[in-house]
Amino acid sequence: MNTPVADLPVTTTPVTFTAPMPGLENAHDFTLRSVEGATGLYALEAGSPSPVRLFLADAAVFVPGYAPPVPAATLQALELEQDQDLQMLVVLNHSPKATTVNLMAPIVLNPATRRCAQLVLDGREYPLRADLNSL
Repeated sequence: MNTPVADLPVTTTPVTFTAPMPGLENAHDFTLRSVEGATGLYALEAGSPSPVRLFLADAAVFVPGYAPPVPAATLQALELEQDQDLQMLVVLNHSPKATTVNLMAPIVLNPATRRCAQLVLDGREYPLRADLNSL
């Protein structure tokens, strides 16, 4: 997995999902925007048919050691030969009580092609809402 370099300028990159994200089947035209001053934090945004924004965290930065297996079919769809070339992102959810990350459904990205996919993993090993402070 790649680890982002600190102090990069804010970037906005169009990304293409290999299949629709569960619950966001009608969302299109995604962009991944880095968050200024927050290494490894991104906003995934779609503008149509209605605006969508999810905050994503680079697992290499926020969840060290998190490396679930990526199926060969997903690697092929992302045009990757090995999982070391991908970037693993987890969805952040902030509430007044805690900030959690979804380890059950990471988004895997091929930075070279900007193709990505959301995996849905076995929930027994990977929680849907893992407290970020306990990781």
